[in-house]
Amino acid sequence: LVVVAVFFPLTMVGGMTGVLFNQLGWIVTITVVTSTTVAISLTPMMSAKLLTYKRKRKSGRFSYDTLIEPLHDRMSAFYERSIRVALENKKKVLALAVFLFVGSLALLPLVSVEFIPEADESRILINAECTTGMRVEETNRVAQRIEGILRTRVPEVQVMAISSGADDAGSMFSMFMRTGTNIINGMIRLVPIAERERSVWDIMEDLRSQLDSIPELIEYSVSGSSGGFGGGSTNTVDVEIYGYDFDVTTGVAEALREKIADIPGAQDVLISRKDDRPELQVVLDRKKLAENGLNTSMVSAAIRNRIAGLTSSMLREEGDEYDIIVRYSEQYRQSISDIEAIPLVNPLGKTIYLSEVGSVREYWNPPNIERKRRERMLTVSATPAGVSLGDLAQEISKLIAGTSLPEGVMVDVGGAYEDMQESFLDLGLLLLLSLILVYLVMASQFESFAMPFVIMFSIPFAFTGVILAMLLTNTTLSVIAGLGAVLLIGIVVKNGIVLIDYINLMRDRGFPLIEAIAVSCRSRLRPVLMTALTTILAMLPLALSTGEGAETWRPMGLALVGGLVFSTAVTLILIPVVYAIFCRLGERDKLVKVRQKFTFLDESTKD
Repeated sequence: LVVVAVFFPLTMVGGMTGVLFNQLGWIVTITVVTSTTVAISLTPMMSAKLLTYKRKRKSGRFSYDTLIEPLHDRMSAFYERSIRVALENKKKVLALAVFLFVGSLALLPLVSVEFIPEADESRILINAECTTGMRVEETNRVAQRIEGILRTRVPEVQVMAISSGADDAGSMFSMFMRTGTNIINGMIRLVPIAERERSVWDIMEDLRSQLDSIPELIEYSVSGSSGGFGGGSTNTVDVEIYGYDFDVTTGVAEALREKIADIPGAQDVLISRKDDRPELQVVLDRKKLAENGLNTSMVSAAIRNRIAGLTSSMLREEGDEYDIIVRYSEQYRQSISDIEAIPLVNPLGKTIYLSEVGSVREYWNPPNIERKRRERMLTVSATPAGVSLGDLAQEISKLIAGTSLPEGVMVDVGGAYEDMQESFLDLGLLLLLSLILVYLVMASQFESFAMPFVIMFSIPFAFTGVILAMLLTNTTLSVIAGLGAVLLIGIVVKNGIVLIDYINLMRDRGFPLIEAIAVSCRSRLRPVLMTALTTILAMLPLALSTGEGAETWRPMGLALVGGLVFSTAVTLILIPVVYAIFCRLGERDKLVKVRQKFTFLDESTKD
């Protein structure tokens, strides 16, 4: 019931990681309910059938009775002596426990924070942009240079696809990426992790240093995961700049990009608003068009057919079909004068040149407009490299706080950092709800408000174990690790329940408080260690995994193992001490007297 109380709230969590939480919550809840049903029905039946009395045989030299049992007896005796010493020094034990918990909270700022750990997926995505207006042929030459760098500097490449430009010869790869005559896209598949010495992050860092040496590239991004099909990595810190004036907000973005690029660990610093693009604009004189029997539709169709081409027919050869496109040769459509010399034929059959009814002007296309909450916005995004997302976001926040902004401009930090904050807030609410449900379940079963409170003293030290595990293994605290910390609530209280329930039983049998605690702890040491060790050992493969994508789930295993190890060690000493403090002498004796009184009344009624 306690485990279900923890996992059921997961089925109701929304937000960025809601799908993950919902699936995990439903799976674990249904599994626990099913296994509990089997444990209280099928297991007793099978025990009655299979467990029979057997005479004790003479133990061998290497049997359980000669090797394991003496060791366990010595451990139990040592544990009982430790409990008696701790009960004589309850205030010192409690003070030491508080010191450990507060000390672990003081270490929390040393733990780096990120949204979701980036995994080595043996894949690299490259998106590079050359000078605006660069011809396709020049872009192809730059792409060939990048391909040569990949062949020489990255022997781990298994599959490589490079797309450059958006001309007629562009590949299907360019259909799913941001394209243009000056855009280069690349997707590289590496050999599996076991077959290479360098990680994907080492390879990306080497590629960045090589791309810096190509002068034709004005900006580029190198990411190690897809982040959505055809997109870059979503593990970025986005600085959102709000303002109406294009020139002012663009100037602020450029200034912030230069400052953010100087922050150690900030890579691929990009501005979402692109530069103005040069275009040729045809301005028509409607009066002259009318005088010559033309209209804008006829002129635009004629220009398009001469420049882009008209598909006049199809060539069929050996089962394949090819479009036959008719248009001007390239040498007759390169300059403004060539375009103005395009002939137009009116309905009377008279030939009129474009320069007679209009003019061609150079024009700069305005930038794209992004909006958020109905306000104009552009973003400056930075990808963390060698640092955590939280550390980079803190440095950027400090930089923004020390930057003076023009009037009418507002700056906010968003992106994956904002998603991380929302997810941790969801985890905090989930943690609070789980604590309430766990307390209610235990209070109803123990028929006491104090007993669940005593047992729940082990929960804070599970978080202490998580913090220490993150620090010792140099692992960042992500949403995945936070989820593991929440799951610990329903796991660590099981040991306390085993201890407290048996202590209550011993006191009901007439044992004094101290003696009941000491005897119960010695007797329950084995089941406590069994439940703790089975869970810890089951989580070790997850915590020590090194396969592809292990970086995503390893923090959860480390959090569970660290929290269980530390909370179990604390539970064995602290819970009995707290029980002795809260459950004063005579409390159980009063309960026994009340029961005896009602038993006496029942017997009198029968007589």
